Amino acid sequence: MPVADALKVLPASTEAYRIIYQDDHLLIVNKPSMLLTVPGRHPDNQDCLIHRLHQEFPTAAVVHRLDYDTSGLLIIPLHKAALSAISKQFQARTIQKHYLAVVGGQLAQNEGRVDLAIAPDAERRPRYKICPDGKSSITDYKVLSYDPLIDCSRVQLSPVTGRSHQLRLHMMALGHAILGDPFYASAELVAKSKRLLLHASWIRFQHPATLKELEYNSDAEF
Repeated sequence: MPVADALKVLPASTEAYRIIYQDDHLLIVNKPSMLLTVPGRHPDNQDCLIHRLHQEFPTAAVVHRLDYDTSGLLIIPLHKAALSAISKQFQARTIQKHYLAVVGGQLAQNEGRVDLAIAPDAERRPRYKICPDGKSSITDYKVLSYDPLIDCSRVQLSPVTGRSHQLRLHMMALGHAILGDPFYASAELVAKSKRLLLHASWIRFQHPATLKELEYNSDAEF
């Protein structure tokens, strides 16, 4: 079977990205849900955030990504020096990020840490799995509120590491999968939302040129 036939076409959202901050060195962009950060492997998955940005910012580069169905803040360097400086911050884990998620049920503890290694699930690609032999993966969480009427919690998630599907898997491992997650949530939780209720809501990092600490917020639409 040709590779393209084995891959899934992901329809690109028509919602526009929003620029939260802009200077000569970088952009802070709010990516909508249902939009790839970079082109997908399928030839029909070429519409993505970076291609759209290139229409206005030809030198824009990708230094980190959000999943197709995750919305929120991304740092977009505009030249090689900025790309290098921000990449080093990610490698050193000095960039801080918070995500907002809505998950099923009420968590037993109001805050805590999930420290569970993650590896690709070879038999269920593109899924990942909790695996003792996988890469170290750490997420801190804090419950913001619980709604007994719908039996769901709003949770702040702070990834210490940045593995693929880390937040989804860690919440599933706690027994509280994210609403609308087609990979790891139950059919009941998938049916509760038309989209994955996960949003990159806050980021703090050092400006690559001025060395000033920058901090930006983005409210979730859910």
